[in-house]
Parts: sequence; structure tokens; C-alpha cells
Amino acid sequence: METLSRRRFLQSAGVLALGAAMPFKSFASSVLQQKAADDYRLLTIGYRTLDIKGRSAKVYGLLDASGKAGLTFNKGDKFKVKLQNDTKEPTLIHWHGLTPPFHSDGVPDVSQPLLPAGQSYLYDFPLARSGTNWMHAHTLQEQNLLAAPLIIRENSGEDEQEVVILLHDFSFKSPEELLAGLQKGMTHGQHDMASMGANMDMTPEEMAKMPMDSMTMDVNDIEYDAYLANDRTLDDPEVVKVEAGGRVRLRIINGATSTGFTINLGKMSGELIAVDGMNVLPIKGRTFPISMAQRLDIRLQMPKDALACPILAQRENSTEQTGIILAPTSAKIVKIASKGRKNAPILDLSLEKRLVSTEPLTEKVVTIKAAFELAGTMSPYIWSIKKVGGMGNNALTVTEGDRVQITLKNNSMMAHPIHLHGHHFQVASINGKTMKGAVRDTLLLPPNATASIIFDADNAGKWPLHCHHLYHMATGMMTFVNYKGIS
Repeated sequence: METLSRRRFLQSAGVLALGAAMPFKSFASSVLQQKAADDYRLLTIGYRTLDIKGRSAKVYGLLDASGKAGLTFNKGDKFKVKLQNDTKEPTLIHWHGLTPPFHSDGVPDVSQPLLPAGQSYLYDFPLARSGTNWMHAHTLQEQNLLAAPLIIRENSGEDEQEVVILLHDFSFKSPEELLAGLQKGMTHGQHDMASMGANMDMTPEEMAKMPMDSMTMDVNDIEYDAYLANDRTLDDPEVVKVEAGGRVRLRIINGATSTGFTINLGKMSGELIAVDGMNVLPIKGRTFPISMAQRLDIRLQMPKDALACPILAQRENSTEQTGIILAPTSAKIVKIASKGRKNAPILDLSLEKRLVSTEPLTEKVVTIKAAFELAGTMSPYIWSIKKVGGMGNNALTVTEGDRVQITLKNNSMMAHPIHLHGHHFQVASINGKTMKGAVRDTLLLPPNATASIIFDADNAGKWPLHCHHLYHMATGMMTFVNYKGIS
């Protein structure tokens, strides 16, 4: 039976690795066996100091050779990257949205051991798709901003300016303190279920079926000190220079550890053209939901007048917001409040039901089916993902070549963004309604919701399937899709 590595989890050095213990060769020797090439891209894990609300904050950074956060490739490039750990702690980076060979996935004690301080590792694998992706630690270090964009551009012929926005939630407390507070029952944001029906993606009949002893849900279980867009708050937002009347492609990444947002374009209307780096039929709108780990590509036509246009991200069921400002050179910049006029909605599946992939999976007979239940409570703060009929083994075993269907049922009173490593899946049904939805890698499951996903078993390995709420994953909401013959 595969479980979280409790020895790693209880490490006091601030690195809580999440995964199943596996035998490895010496990491140092594996590094020495790598032959460095002249054409690799350098990515350094280091420390940075930010000014957040007038206070100094030491955080992590993922910087390229020029000191810029993250990496950008062109379609057809290889992912040939030397990851250098210049911190004083062991760590490792997961390439979220990519489908690398298993042993390059970057999950401590699952695909690779932690990268020791001062050492490096050379990654070398093909990039299968273009898209908006990101990279982050698969440990509690993610909370302390160990994350960055990972963009693979496609030459679409469009005359447009790209603007990348990485969202995050920030606390001056350590992630260990935050987790300890949750485990002691220091929670926030509980709401009466009957008062939120308008925001929930549930019919009255579905609400009536809910257990009477669980008629409250928790939306935001941590009250953060700040919400960031590209490392900045609205006290001092990033101002991106754009052309009046020009076209802009927003690449928005929700890198927050436990916060969902609604993207608000203000007076502009945009076209949602991709989710999780995968193209969808365009959907027009001014507001779009984005859960943890999800990405949105939105195409904008800027006003012909020289106007500053804020792009805001408002915290779910809250007035708190962050964002950036798009502005032509001569535009007047007006200060934006860090709180909106009213609470943002609770995220639901209304947009998900409208998404249609432009590159759906090919028609194929499903050869293996499985169902998982998501469960947990705020007190005690323990979360789980359990295979129905698992008989003590929660992992799903597949054979290369299978078409796999997984049904997920959320029996808890909190939403869970579920992420599958190493694959992209297509949303096949929501609350019993069959559909040919988006192809993506992270799907939000609100309370009492059921959804099924399908994917092809075409990348052999032992792949995590988990909630991307960091503290849910840390306390048990993680299992695996294991290929036969992979040890």
C-alpha cells in the first residue's frame, strides 16, 4: 500500500515531501553520470526578498540565466534544463502541465529523490505540446513562492502581445505554522449551505440529498496576509505597457496553494481560448473562474483610447483582490483598492460545462474504469482520496495502451482541484451528464459534485493523482495511477 512518506513529512527543515518511499541510486552519483551539454537552459532555485505591504519577506525563486522568473520555450524545442539548487535546503521542482518521462516528473520520493543543497540535475526530454504551464515545488515550499511560469509558445501567426500573470497567496507565517493551525482547528470562512445555493453548481434536488449533519462548507480555510499577482499586491501593482487598440493574450496561472479566484476584466470583454494549456472553442466573457493550479488563456482587444485596464483576480467568496494593470504609455494610472465592492462568487462548474476541446481525445473503447471518493473534514483536518472497492489499496493499476475512465465523487464539504500527473485528460461527464468537454490536467470538484475523466495510458510510470490544495494533499488527499511493470 502506497502512503505519504511520514518521515519526510515530519522533517523540521521546512521541506515536507509528499509521496511514496521508493528505492533510488545515490542522487549525487546520478548527477555525476549526467553529461552536461552546452545547449542546456539554466534554472536556479534561490532566495529572493520581496516588499509585501511594507514588510520584508524572504521567499524562494526560480530564475533563468538572465535572472527572470520562469522559462519560455518555443514549440519544437527540447526541455533541456539544468536545475541548480542554490538554497540551503533540499528541494525539487515539478513541471506542471508537461508530460515528461516518469523519472523526470519532480515529485520527491516518488519519481526522484530531493535535490540536495548546492547540487544540480540535468533534465532532457521532448516537449509534446505548446501551452501555458508552470513549475513548482511538490512540498510545502510551494507556499513560500517556490513556483514560476513555464510557457511553451506556438507560432500561431497572431499579432498579439503575451502577458503572463502568476497568482499566489502569501503569509508571513511559515507553511508549517499554517498547517499546524489548521490541524488545531483554527479555521476561517465557514458558511451556511442554504445561503450559498445561488453560487453553488447544485440543483435543489442535489442539495436535498446532502447529509443533514454536514450542511456547512469551508471556502477559504486560511486567511492570508496578501494575494499576489507577479509577486506584487495592488498597493504597488505591475503596470504592463501595451499598445492602444492592440491585441493581448493573457496567460493566467493560479499558483496559489489554497485559494481560488475569479478573473475580472472590468469593462473589457475577452475570449477564453485555452484552459491548462489546451485549446478550447472560444468563450466570451468579462469574468472567469480559476481554481488552484489551473490556467486560463484569454485574448483581449485593447481599447483604441489610451486607457489603463486593470486585470483583477478576486479571492473566492471574498472582497480581497490582486492584479496587474495593462496600460498604453500615455494612460493615466489610478490606484485600485485591495478590496472589491462585494464578495466574489464561490467557484462552481458552470464554466466547465461550457468548455469544448478543439483537440478532443480520439474515440476509443474504455478498457478500465475506476471510481474514487474524496473525503475529509476541517476538524480533524484530515483529507483523503479513496478508490471505491480498493480493498486497502487506493492506487489504480493500468496497462500501457488502456483507455482509462476515472469517476470522482466529492463527499466532503470543501472543493478540491484534482490534478493527474503525466497525462492530459478529457472531462467526460459532470453530475451524470455526459459531455465531450475540455482536455486539461486539473479539474475542480465542488462539494457533492461528481465528474468522470478519460485519458490514454501512454506514459508509463507511477503518477500522482491528488488535490492541488497544498494542505489537503499534505494531510492525505493523494493517490497514484500505477502502470504494470513499473517499480
